[in-house]
Amino acid sequence: MKRKAMKALLAWKNQHKRKPLLLMGARQVGKTFLLKKFGAQEYIGTVYLNFEDNPRLCQLFDASLDPKTILKALTIEMNTEIIAGKTLLIFDEIQECPNALNSLKYFCENAPEQHIVAAGSLLGVKLAHIKGFPVGKVHFITLYPLSFLEFLEALKEIRLKDFLEEQRNIEPLPPNLHEKLLTHFKEYLFVGGMPESVSEYIDNQSVSKVREIQTAILNAYSLDFAKHAPKEHIMKINQVWGSIPSQLSKENKKFIYSAVREGGRAKEFEVALQWLVEAGLIYKVPLISTPKIPLSAYADLNAFKIYLVDVGLLGAMSQLSAKTILHENELFQEFRGAIAENYVAQELIHSQYALFYWTSEGKAELDFIIEQDDSIYPLEVKSGNSSKKKSLRVYGDIYNPQILIRSSPMNLRKDGNILNCPLYLIEKLRSLIARDGQP
Repeated sequence: MKRKAMKALLAWKNQHKRKPLLLMGARQVGKTFLLKKFGAQEYIGTVYLNFEDNPRLCQLFDASLDPKTILKALTIEMNTEIIAGKTLLIFDEIQECPNALNSLKYFCENAPEQHIVAAGSLLGVKLAHIKGFPVGKVHFITLYPLSFLEFLEALKEIRLKDFLEEQRNIEPLPPNLHEKLLTHFKEYLFVGGMPESVSEYIDNQSVSKVREIQTAILNAYSLDFAKHAPKEHIMKINQVWGSIPSQLSKENKKFIYSAVREGGRAKEFEVALQWLVEAGLIYKVPLISTPKIPLSAYADLNAFKIYLVDVGLLGAMSQLSAKTILHENELFQEFRGAIAENYVAQELIHSQYALFYWTSEGKAELDFIIEQDDSIYPLEVKSGNSSKKKSLRVYGDIYNPQILIRSSPMNLRKDGNILNCPLYLIEKLRSLIARDGQP
């Protein structure tokens, strides 16, 4: 299946001053598959090392971090020639070999002609706790689960996907295409974007098998907690992880520590929360007191919402019945719109937005506040076809923004200063905003 990140890899390859690449992302989002495919397509040879499957490979980096010494040892160990610019070196699960991770600095400084990419399922956790790691010596790319548009392409709905990509006017889509997109969108909400789940659905259309795969992925994550997390935090990580569906099912989705465990407090669970963030498994969306630029300066870091890395996994954790994929409205209405809201959060993050949310003393709550081109935009997610927009109106009356954004199952259109972006089109929100003539 095609991934948008391939373009980023090609851009990295063609850079004049290239640094070693670190591909970030949660476990099972397809990092290894993508890097091997990239190597097969773009290089005459690929040397692949997996430090988790073969810990002995770490010994190649024990004697020296000098690139010439390492390359000579790799040539002998892998019994293959390594040609600068023609061979791709892949260091997988690099967090398991600290010396290999540190060697990237020296490859950057002394052997920039070598094409090296590294990946790791818990690389974010490792990097967050390495003091003095030379961030300026590596290039970062993050791989996420498949987006909805990538899902369409995987379904072989390439013309439909291209139609959305080429959409130039803010006007309703033809009704037949709108309904078809909503059908595929509901499929995506159930299947999610984890590559193995998507492949199973494409090959066999079996929702029960998809759910089995999602459950297996969730179990693998739990094993990661036990294997890699600090022992004193394993139970707390599991408790936070297990509380996510109930946190999102509330009308007010602010993260509540007492919902993790009765009497729970921030001091008790903040390390566990941060571990899950660094592992790429959850996203934190803080509250802002005032929507001013930069939004981050007005964030209340003690009040936040959390979302799961993949909407399909959220459905599995919530035990959302597979039959809901066949029903007209159930999927949209489950858990007070939490499924749709989680989907929007992950699509916006894929689109490189920093996310915040806003409340007004119990009168209104806006799901997301985003910043683009020095302007601030409020975004309300509606899981049903209701045109009610109380929270948007409250925000609009206070701050008078040029555009208020609602994302819902309704068709693309502009009503005065309210832009309705269909849920299936949220990935194109950045270009829709730009097209609307904003400065």
